[in-house]
Amino acid sequence: MLSNLLVQLVNGLADASTLFLVAAGLSLIFGVTRIVNFAHGSFYMFGIYIAYSIASRFGHTAGGFWLSVLAAALVVAVLGALVEVIVLRRIYQAPELFHLLATFALVLIFRDAALWLWGPEDLFGPRAPHLAGAVNFLGHPLPTYDIALIVIGPVVLLLLWYALTRTRWGTLVRAATQDREMLGALGINQAWLFTGVFFVGAFLAGLGGALQGPRMSANLSLDLETIGNAFVVVVVGGMGSIPGAFVAALIIAEIKALCIGIGHVTIFGVGLSLSRFTLVAEFVVMAVVLVVRPWGLLGRASAAVRGMAAPEAPLRPAGKRVKWLAAIVLLVLLLAPLLANAFPYMPVLLVEILIAVLFATSLHFIMGPGGMHSFGHAAYFGLGAYGAALFLKVLNLPMEAALLLAPLLAVGGALVFGWFCVRLSGVYLAMLTLAFAQIVWSVVFQWDDVTGGSNGILGLWPADWLSSPVAFYYVTLVCAVIGVWLLRRMLFSPLGYAMRASRDSVLRAEAIGIDVKRVQWAAFVIASLFCGLAGSLYAFSKGTISPEVISVSRSVDGLVMVLLGGLQTLTGPIVGAAVFTWLQDTVARQTDYWQALLGFAILLLVIAFPQGIVGFIRDRFGDDINDNANDAAGKTATPTSQRAAIKEGL
Repeated sequence: MLSNLLVQLVNGLADASTLFLVAAGLSLIFGVTRIVNFAHGSFYMFGIYIAYSIASRFGHTAGGFWLSVLAAALVVAVLGALVEVIVLRRIYQAPELFHLLATFALVLIFRDAALWLWGPEDLFGPRAPHLAGAVNFLGHPLPTYDIALIVIGPVVLLLLWYALTRTRWGTLVRAATQDREMLGALGINQAWLFTGVFFVGAFLAGLGGALQGPRMSANLSLDLETIGNAFVVVVVGGMGSIPGAFVAALIIAEIKALCIGIGHVTIFGVGLSLSRFTLVAEFVVMAVVLVVRPWGLLGRASAAVRGMAAPEAPLRPAGKRVKWLAAIVLLVLLLAPLLANAFPYMPVLLVEILIAVLFATSLHFIMGPGGMHSFGHAAYFGLGAYGAALFLKVLNLPMEAALLLAPLLAVGGALVFGWFCVRLSGVYLAMLTLAFAQIVWSVVFQWDDVTGGSNGILGLWPADWLSSPVAFYYVTLVCAVIGVWLLRRMLFSPLGYAMRASRDSVLRAEAIGIDVKRVQWAAFVIASLFCGLAGSLYAFSKGTISPEVISVSRSVDGLVMVLLGGLQTLTGPIVGAAVFTWLQDTVARQTDYWQALLGFAILLLVIAFPQGIVGFIRDRFGDDINDNANDAAGKTATPTSQRAAIKEGL
């Protein structure tokens, strides 16, 4: 038993080395550019695919294999530099979360590019020559290649330490991590520095992927799987800390190895499979570390980053033109089912759009006015969906009662998770929300007796009077309209003003007597209520649910909707959800490579409308929608007042 455990711990060191390589590159990129680079996982994926292609032809000798690994890493590094120059350099002036949207679009493009180049099958690369065997370690075989990986990790750490502490490039990188705007003021060419950092970061990700070729297959799911793990390592170790990333990778990899080595245990008569814990181990570690030490193990409080976007103007109630536009849209939605005979699919698509609108609006409630970025909002969507299923199937409640009571399960989750989340800020808050979402996903995925495990729950059909797609559409429309209206009304209530005050200045808000944490906690709970309602509607619209409703990809979809429409607007999440859902549905029916087309569409929208679709309309046509301000003033508005009036209702 002990020997087997020790062998697993040594194997964990090999996993730690690979994880460190990816996380170190991500930490460098984020520290300097402040970009939450979702495409970093794609760099890792391309590393293993390219290494497979080169090693399959030239990797039959030791020299050929290692040259193929370096060549793959260099190709990925060049790709990373091109991404920075061609895409990201164009949107540096946009709000930082829009960089996330752009890199997510790149994930979709790169995934379909890999599908086109290498196909959908898993590909197994050749083993490293002269390292294909194993050595005897405590009576167990230990792969020789794993020993090589154990050595490579610390070597790369030492090289990075030397580059960052003993070279001029390293000095500039460390300075940019602390205050990149001041670095620019000193005459340093930030553009080339950013490109160089992207080159090195992508090289490390590609190297990590290429080194994994002999140990695992190249497949299309590696991008999102890897980026999640890499973010966890970076956050646990401390943003921008390379030694912290190494320590975090060691801790997480060893905990996973320990769980595999122990296997099944019985505690107080209850059997526990620790091997299953590996699905969520890193997120549990991250949650514990962030609660105890918010800046990570070796990190420190981030220096304030000067905002590069224009400051937000005060929100104003909707003017006459916006109200008329809303009335027209509502009328169109009410009359849309009249065309159901000609377009049978239209009610189904509209239901998906309305559910997405409610989901995105609830996320915007805490992200925009609340200033709390969430990477795990799908947790409350999933809790609402599973709540509806459990109330219907387990408690045998009527469908109508299950629909209305299901959001309470999401509220319960938010009461617990939100209490911890609001004690953090920035990317640390976002990653803690992701950790809690993954914990919920793990519970749902593995609790076969209650949630159905990976198979989900079937037979969640509406009541007889709602069996018609048109009838269910009208119920969804009523829920979505009421939900959006209530969320909007709350933004102009004392709670809404307190939320925006807490977002803009915590110190000033506390100085005037606002309990910032309590306000943010309340916002979290309210957003979860409406998000849970969206999940409940989703469950009955599909008739079945699975753990996919709590996946990272669904949380990312919500972020895309909010950012696509415009974070600093009120109608942005509505427009963003409608456009994204329509694009996703339309493009998916046109080609097998629909993700790439969707990614290109999102990328074009980000570059053309860096403030979001509604933000662009607001800035471009703001002078034409200030009738409310003019009516109140009784005179023609000045250009300054016109610019201020663009916030009314949008």
